[in-house]
Amino acid sequence: MYSQIFAFILASFSLLSLGRFGLVVWQWRRVNESQGMWSILRGGLRIDAHLIAICVAPAVLVAPWLSGSNVAAAVIGAWFQMAWILICLLELSTPLFIVEYDTRPNRLYVDYLKHPREVCGMIWKGYKTVAVLVVAGLLFLSVMGRFLFTAWGPGFSPSGLIEQSGILLASSLLVSLAIRGTLRHRPINPSTVAFCSDPLLNALALNSLYSVAYAVYSMKNERSPADAYGELPEQEVIALIRRQAFMSPTIDSAQIPTLHKHGSVTVHRDPTPRHIVLIVEESLGAKYTGHLGGLPLTPNLDALSDEAWTFTRAYATGTRSVRGLEALVAGFPPSLSDAVLRLPGAQSRFFTLAHLLKNQGYRSRFIYGGEAHFDNMKGFFLGNGFEELHDLETFRHPKFVGTWGVSDEDMFDRLHTLLSERSVQPTFTLAFSVSNHSPWEYPSGRILPQGEPATVENTVRYADWALGRFFEQARRSSYWDNTLFLVVADHEARVGGQQLVPVKYFHIPAMILGGGVKPRVDKRIVSQIDLPVTLLSMLGIETEHPMIGHDLTDRQAGGRALMQYGENFGYLKGDQLVVLEPNRPATQWRYTISNDLIAVLLDEQLRREALAHALWPDLAYRTGSYTLPTLRSV
Repeated sequence: MYSQIFAFILASFSLLSLGRFGLVVWQWRRVNESQGMWSILRGGLRIDAHLIAICVAPAVLVAPWLSGSNVAAAVIGAWFQMAWILICLLELSTPLFIVEYDTRPNRLYVDYLKHPREVCGMIWKGYKTVAVLVVAGLLFLSVMGRFLFTAWGPGFSPSGLIEQSGILLASSLLVSLAIRGTLRHRPINPSTVAFCSDPLLNALALNSLYSVAYAVYSMKNERSPADAYGELPEQEVIALIRRQAFMSPTIDSAQIPTLHKHGSVTVHRDPTPRHIVLIVEESLGAKYTGHLGGLPLTPNLDALSDEAWTFTRAYATGTRSVRGLEALVAGFPPSLSDAVLRLPGAQSRFFTLAHLLKNQGYRSRFIYGGEAHFDNMKGFFLGNGFEELHDLETFRHPKFVGTWGVSDEDMFDRLHTLLSERSVQPTFTLAFSVSNHSPWEYPSGRILPQGEPATVENTVRYADWALGRFFEQARRSSYWDNTLFLVVADHEARVGGQQLVPVKYFHIPAMILGGGVKPRVDKRIVSQIDLPVTLLSMLGIETEHPMIGHDLTDRQAGGRALMQYGENFGYLKGDQLVVLEPNRPATQWRYTISNDLIAVLLDEQLRREALAHALWPDLAYRTGSYTLPTLRSV
């Protein structure tokens, strides 16, 4: 049995170290800029020792007493084989995950395992060669593990109680020390080996099985931001949030501390309620948007910006669709926890525009070309005010179906059909595109691809074509003059880089247009959570709600954005960015026009303001206070 233990330790250290060294060589430019090679390798040994010690602990505890048992050796061999396969699978998956997300496998890896059809389809169509190599490598390493972890003979077997007890004590102490990883107060964790402001390099010091396991472990208790970033008194959090949202200091409802009246600043009052259409473009960052200084891939969206209220400095709240949807549909800010669409306590009586607009006589519907159960969109929306759902299974004879669902033109055709229906009842429609997603599939004959067809650039061209085609139809339709459109992206396609919060990759297009909207260019810093609040004023609706976003019809509003990037929370106000990291001191940076971050002295008041915004979503969720009075009484 001891031969099995030593074989597992040696094989695991060798595989993890070689894998890490390969990643260092691959990312050498970034590693060299930070002069972090030895920090990565040293930290990696500590993390690897922690993981391997956890794996060998059961064997170490029984080896002194059962080392001569063939049955025990077989069981331990099977245990090591299972652990070995997991280690190998995660390490082999790491390069592709880094290409997509600029970090090691983490919580997102587990999230995607819940949707195997879509993910396997994406990998097979987009990375077929890599997938074959990973499977082949996993099979080879599994066979090698089978050979290494089989007990080939009796081996060493301690005799006598004293020898057995002594070996158990010594080996248990070594294993315990390796698992703890330090003699300091807190045991080893990712922040222990973090050494620079580049999240990828800090992740390289981990190993991928540890990274995923720690992410799963950290999901307990819905992720407490107070444990990660520090605490503030609850009343101070509420007071800071209300002040920054331009609310009066007087709290109207103790049960809903951010409930406030809306409608004092209004640009439109029409006795006829207008339809509202919220078009969320998948993965369309400013990098790919011409009118925001990006690549010239969006001529139709650029043309729309000339006739819209266009926000040139709008920022996403996160890096995933569910994060953008919670901001745009519920006005809910980002948090260290998962997006509220996926949290059990938000599946009913949680505030959304659909809930609010239902009280104004609106009917709400969700159009999505894919399967709406993905990321629990279906459950959340139907549980929180939406009455109609149009997803993949409702499309009959679509023009194109890819890995993630029907094409954008199919989705927009459904939107046009629904808006063309003559109905006295006003409607709120959330239309979420799907085409602009890896593996970059779209119908042929719509655009002239540049180079390899299956690229993000060509898919953006197609998504723009489909959007332009829809608006050509809309302008000629009877509903145009009576409909307000918000066109906005959920997030950037790929977010990464060396900064703690890479602000430039949160920059997205956003514009409001439709009948009666006067064109203007708005250069204020805007967050996604400001847009639903602004829509209410554009509609002339007087109501009350708990949203903390700014009403951008008030020219004094705007000027700040909130961003959750993995474990890090960013609060951008003017050109000052405060970054909160788990179990590390807050830092402050000046964000320049060239997208650089320059370290500056930390402003304590700004830190507390940032911390309040990081803590408030968790407070509102835990207390059930992000709702409406009418919903609490249901």
